[in-house]
Amino acid sequence: MKIASWNVNGIRACIKKGFWEWFENSKADVVCLQEMKITEKDFAKIATEHDLTPLHDFSDPDLFEEERKRKKPIYFALACAEKAGYSGVAIFSKIKPKGVQVGWGIDEFDREGRTIFAEYDDFLLVTSYVPNGGRDLSRIPYKMAYSDELLKYLQKERKRQKNIILCGDMNVAHTEIDIKNPKTNVNNSGFTQIERDWFSKFLDHDYIDTFRHLNPDKRDIYTWWSYRPGVRQRNVGWRIDYFAVTGEMISKVKSSTTQMEQMGSDHCPIFLSLK
Repeated sequence: MKIASWNVNGIRACIKKGFWEWFENSKADVVCLQEMKITEKDFAKIATEHDLTPLHDFSDPDLFEEERKRKKPIYFALACAEKAGYSGVAIFSKIKPKGVQVGWGIDEFDREGRTIFAEYDDFLLVTSYVPNGGRDLSRIPYKMAYSDELLKYLQKERKRQKNIILCGDMNVAHTEIDIKNPKTNVNNSGFTQIERDWFSKFLDHDYIDTFRHLNPDKRDIYTWWSYRPGVRQRNVGWRIDYFAVTGEMISKVKSSTTQMEQMGSDHCPIFLSLK
């Protein structure tokens, strides 16, 4: 099984830059997307055009009647933010999950459309777009509250003997080798000590950063670059997108890779292959 994750920074803009060609070429069984920046109504038009079938209640289910009849549909789940053109996550899956949950019932976080849970036979897949702390760090408390609630929810699922795969834009570079210029970014959102400490706490609950587990000393591998001229060309980046798995899952991980050459967003796609 192959899973992809990509912060597309606006699905409509990414589509214009070749998203569907990438989607076909990726050969992924499941694709998790963050920062969709789209309303449910506008996404319905994209879904019908590309034969996507909803996994949960949609505003106009009749739009998808024909897609439901297809032998090999691509299923999707979508979480939209109340604020137009902001946040949002999605899952596209060639394998129909046993169940899907959009958000976790806490309005403070659900209204920003940041989390989807999809249950498969062997694991619970979670895609998350963790809030940015903001240039002035004013959103750090909200970010920490979201992160703590996410961990609490995942721990509750683990008590149900669920293996977990968490993927998405975590908006934190965990260690100094996950960022090009650590010394000049110590007070910037995404690399403050409180954010990095939270990620360490998360890993201490028996979650494994799959890429770093397989590549403990590998440098200059990043997933996000500023849009400022020349930054990506010089690979002045941050590794803030992750696939993390529970300890029980690590033996099933075949590879965890980063597709740095793929354009279309200020982030690049990452992949997890399972044995």
